Amino acid sequence: MNRRQFLRNTSAAAGGAVLGSAASVTEAQGQRTASSAPKSKPNIIVYLSDQFRRDFVGVNGANSSTRTPNLDAMARRGKNFTHAVTNQPVCAPARSVLMTSRYATETGVWRNGPGLKSELPTLAGELRKAGYTSNLIGKWHLSPAAAAQGGGPGYVPPEYRGGFLDLWEGANALEHTSHPYYGSLFDGDGKEIKFENQYRVDFLTDRAERFLRQKHDKPFFLFVSQLEPHQQNDENRMVGPKGSAERFINAHVPPDLRAFPGDWHQQLPDYYGACESIDASVGRLRKILQETNQADNTIFVFMSDHGCHFMTRNQEYKRSTHNSSIRIPLIIDGPGFNGAQQIPELTGIINIAPTLLEAVGVQAPSTWKGRSFLPLLNDTAAREAWPNKELVQISESMTARAIRTPEWTYCVADISGAKKSESPTYLEWQLYDQRNDPHELTNLAGRKEYVEKAKELRAELQKLLEYAGEGSPEIKPATLYP
Repeated sequence: MNRRQFLRNTSAAAGGAVLGSAASVTEAQGQRTASSAPKSKPNIIVYLSDQFRRDFVGVNGANSSTRTPNLDAMARRGKNFTHAVTNQPVCAPARSVLMTSRYATETGVWRNGPGLKSELPTLAGELRKAGYTSNLIGKWHLSPAAAAQGGGPGYVPPEYRGGFLDLWEGANALEHTSHPYYGSLFDGDGKEIKFENQYRVDFLTDRAERFLRQKHDKPFFLFVSQLEPHQQNDENRMVGPKGSAERFINAHVPPDLRAFPGDWHQQLPDYYGACESIDASVGRLRKILQETNQADNTIFVFMSDHGCHFMTRNQEYKRSTHNSSIRIPLIIDGPGFNGAQQIPELTGIINIAPTLLEAVGVQAPSTWKGRSFLPLLNDTAAREAWPNKELVQISESMTARAIRTPEWTYCVADISGAKKSESPTYLEWQLYDQRNDPHELTNLAGRKEYVEKAKELRAELQKLLEYAGEGSPEIKPATLYP
């Protein structure tokens, strides 16, 4: 079901009140896109840092130890979306949502491993149709993981690149083709690009610098996809630059972590160091844009695919509906996003692609499920009408669904333990009051004082699930207070 079909089958009031990302591109938005099209289309850089927590950006004011002067400066120049969330807190599914503005259960990438459905319009493909080049440096993770399906961890054939058909210097699973100080990327022809005795973040930044210093006859879209501060999988640990962990040995421990057992005691120093290196990389690319006179005509997006809870909520680092997993940094600077502003409205990764297309005067495909948040920058009526609701899908650790609003997180789960794309039956599992319990230490699911609120959120979640193409699964209310 596309957005127009959905809105025909749903009352306008319900659609405006509860759908969050599930809103259509209206005629007014289409007119705004046409009238706001810049005379010279700006370049776009999306810089994705894997598993970077929102509270590790210093300007967000939640961490006294993190060192991110370049991201802080970027946020003070442009727009800082303080309540951005991922719609699927695991690497490949989140990236599929980012690139297609569809939910992970629709993209084919509901978990790590499957390849992205080739028939879906992508951000890279739509920009190429509009005259851009689409270029990738770093991690992709949207090609099939299995060699038998034409994929694998390294080289990505053109048909699995999601529209990135110009510069390609990537690896499908960078964590499996490299280590923090050595490894490989693969170019568009499959030629190996090796590095050694250099920190991985710096190596990828070198490749991005090489691209930015080239002459460009067309506007470009560059996706810089870092692995850090994500753990090195085969070592089961985060790895910061040499010497950085010692500097962060007594750093701030976020309150949501210190209340629970996990491996944050061992991992935080290196995580801090890796985040610091990402900040330095962003600063370096910003400097190159200035030196090459491209800064004023480049939209620069800094974001992450998900956060990190350091094994406090399950047996790995994400794949939960907690803030530590789903809240992400999202900072955008450049044409259309100039001027210091904090945007408090809740928004999801699913909305980024349509926003970028509108910012450069390109119409979004009618099949996309996200909505542009560009009007939030300077339209009071748009801010007042913004739904402030996002659907979060959980896979692999469990099969679960959640609705996140500014005030609440309501999560339901398949208690059979089955790990599948979706379930016909869920049980109410978690309810967190974000105003009074932002670190999510008290689960209110099943408490009689919150039965009515849970009922209200359950109904809203069911509408979001319908819009995401999941039908109408049964959601049973909790009967026991945990």
